[in-house]
Amino acid sequence: MPIVNRVDTIFVHVTDLERSISWYSRLLGLDVREGRHEGPIYTLDMGQGRPGITLDNHCFDENYVFTPSNQPLFNLSASDIHEAYRHVTELGAEIVSGIVTYPDLAEFSFQDPDGNIIMVCTCFS
Repeated sequence: MPIVNRVDTIFVHVTDLERSISWYSRLLGLDVREGRHEGPIYTLDMGQGRPGITLDNHCFDENYVFTPSNQPLFNLSASDIHEAYRHVTELGAEIVSGIVTYPDLAEFSFQDPDGNIIMVCTCFS
């Protein structure tokens, strides 16, 4: 097959790359690589064999118009949904939907600094 069955990265479009790098790094407990990060992209390493999250400020595309997502772009995993919710609110994120619990998972959604919606899930097994 000419296309490999694999996701390499998830693009998140942002308006301020430095702010987003700092915010997502705090969200995920990652160190920020040294140096200036002018763009257009910065990829957060999510671990071996996992897709990265690539922040993209489109700094070389003068015709680009930013529009935040109005639905979750992806979900992040949490071992404790309540602790994850506390962490996200401490970062100042706007909560889109509070914790909802189903038989096999619990989830909530929030906005990043640009208004993109991200979901957090805890699976019960």
